[in-house]
Amino acid sequence: MMKSSHPLEQALGMAYYTTDTPGIGGILRTSPEDFKVEELSFPIGSEGRYLVCRLTKRDWELQRLVKELARVLGISHRRIAWAGTKDKHAVTVQLITIYDVEPAMLERVSLRDVCLEMVGRSPVPLSLGMLRGNTFSICIRKCIPDALEEKVSTIAREIQHGVLNYYGVQRFGVARPLTHLVGKQILLGDYEGAVLTYIAGTSSGELSETQAVRKEFMDHHDPKRALHQFPVYLSYERAMLHHLSSHPGDYQGALHTLPPKLLSLLVSAFQSYLFNCALSQRCRDGIPLTEPTEGDHLLFENGKTDVLSAQTFGAARLHINKNRARIALFIPGALPVEWDHTSPTVKELLAYHEISSSHFQNAQKFVRTAFHGFYRQLSLNTAISFRIQDTNVRLEFTLGPGEYATTICREFMKSDPVTLV
Repeated sequence: MMKSSHPLEQALGMAYYTTDTPGIGGILRTSPEDFKVEELSFPIGSEGRYLVCRLTKRDWELQRLVKELARVLGISHRRIAWAGTKDKHAVTVQLITIYDVEPAMLERVSLRDVCLEMVGRSPVPLSLGMLRGNTFSICIRKCIPDALEEKVSTIAREIQHGVLNYYGVQRFGVARPLTHLVGKQILLGDYEGAVLTYIAGTSSGELSETQAVRKEFMDHHDPKRALHQFPVYLSYERAMLHHLSSHPGDYQGALHTLPPKLLSLLVSAFQSYLFNCALSQRCRDGIPLTEPTEGDHLLFENGKTDVLSAQTFGAARLHINKNRARIALFIPGALPVEWDHTSPTVKELLAYHEISSSHFQNAQKFVRTAFHGFYRQLSLNTAISFRIQDTNVRLEFTLGPGEYATTICREFMKSDPVTLV
């Protein structure tokens, strides 16, 4: 395995590449058509109060589009649900459900680069994760021309048995990858630190003017003054500043101006960061992705899990070799019993960050969301086909829910992570 030389990846726990072959470089998303995603859904029925629609969009952020659809249809945006949040700067196809809407109402929808068509009905709405996966067709442009075909074919061969299943940079924020830092502060009950990090934390991925006003606020801590300086598009930051202007020092209240889903994502981002760090530690220790070790879990295709012990390593290797199961790490949450199933590596990381199950329990009360432990397999596996034209490489593959296409692209490109989002 090759070490990453990019500081941002190191900071997010993404310390290694699966492959040793030098990267092809290149650029993602020079146009939305370079990044195509189509959702693989479950069978669709014909009865129920929920209209099931196929949504095709180009260069739209999903939350913003949902609000626009709700406005056009004259309904609350809460009546629209989906199974997966797709990329903005892309061409995407997915299903959504709309509660208690007649098919004829869809004719009202005439939005730029949006197509909405009814495909069935359902007695229940879609919810996050209710999909089989996604197919991707991605073009990487302006790749390094030297030995391009040889590098692409070698990397494709090297990763056929699995790729390090890191959470990608976008999980932590595209322009400012610091959601996990805010999440950690919420867990520790440092609400002032969480607010200051969210409002004033800077990143080179932002405009220099935006970085400047954030730094100024960190210096003067004056919310009223900051409101005159922060641009309108920083709506979440401005909502917190408004609250602090009228309720000085109420950092808990300022955080509660954020949407509940966003607050929840901040805390779960820290769990994602822990997974990345634990996976990198495994690479550091030289343990292969297919070799079971103490504290590992076996994740079967049917969703069942099994804690591995020295007595079950032999059977585990057999299941892994026959592709019946994958090795998974368990990241705990609020339930104390979950911590009994946690690997020594993850326990060491939690101890280093001074996080316990009680911190997750307190965060549950504060955020009003349950934080459960979860299993995530160490590697993602998919067949990859590719085409090369001049210095452009098109990759096509299918991934399961919660797996990142940029994880695959990262192995081929080995570029600065900001080029992947």
